[in-house]
Amino acid sequence: MSDFLQLPDYDQAQASLALPVPEFYNFGFDLIDKRASQADKTALIYDDANTGELHKIRFSDLADASARFANVLTEMGVEPGAFAFMMIPRIPAWYEATIGCIKAGVVAMPGTNLLMPKDIEYRINKSRATTAIVTAEHAEKIEAVHDKCPTLKHLIIVGAPREGRLHFEAACADASADYPRDKAPATRADEMMLAYFTSGTTAFPKMVPRNHAYALAHAITARYWQDLREDDVHWTISDTGWAKFAWGMIFGQWQIGATLVLYNPGPGFDADAHLKLIAKHKVTTFCAPPTAYRAFAQLDLGDYDLSTLRHSISAGEPLNPEVIKT
Repeated sequence: MSDFLQLPDYDQAQASLALPVPEFYNFGFDLIDKRASQADKTALIYDDANTGELHKIRFSDLADASARFANVLTEMGVEPGAFAFMMIPRIPAWYEATIGCIKAGVVAMPGTNLLMPKDIEYRINKSRATTAIVTAEHAEKIEAVHDKCPTLKHLIIVGAPREGRLHFEAACADASADYPRDKAPATRADEMMLAYFTSGTTAFPKMVPRNHAYALAHAITARYWQDLREDDVHWTISDTGWAKFAWGMIFGQWQIGATLVLYNPGPGFDADAHLKLIAKHKVTTFCAPPTAYRAFAQLDLGDYDLSTLRHSISAGEPLNPEVIKT
């Protein structure tokens, strides 16, 4: 195996690793906008199995879209430090909304798309969220608990418009793509940027805060675990509501400058479609949960072109040796 394909020596990497963290840091400005102006390239390859939509999104597209949403939040009166509950599937709007929140100093709080009304009520009330950003299919879940969430003031709908509610796409289209940093709150690296909730398997879900330095620190994840370089095409399979999406599909990968595959699947898990996507988009590094690898192992892998893959990883639970060998 060539040196290029090998991860760095662990002892050497440990001894030499340095990751300076500035006093103030904002992923939206310091990474997305900087790449848009200095090293613009394809950030996302978006492939939707439900609509057939397929297109490439550049860092400059994300810079403009996130600025528009940051302006929407500011004009609505959503204050820096306020929490925004998010329930958006694997579509570009998740990135636009999340990065827009980060720029505006609003704490994004992603939730898995399987949450039910009682789960949403619990998370909104625990965080005292003032804003909810959800796709149209989840709007009724918010409506069902709105009266039980006294801090919730704003509901933003992504996708199909809903009467009496702010429409994400329309509001962003009307907003300016100019959101200068001197207009935005100065976010300290140690201030809260994101908040996740644990699954609640053993007790009530617990809120897990992540500060702005979290986005910078995941450069270590991308370089030393995912083995990423700037010319890589990386794909992590994860729901947007889990922290795995944060460390597999946004922060570290774009610190390195890799391109991401954003695949919005149809119902169920189609192992055949996922394996074909690796060749279609020339994926070089790949991360999937053990259940996906077990499904892949049931197929004749000789039928698929996996020649672009050089590094595959897994997370979530142990993966049995037989499947790893396959």
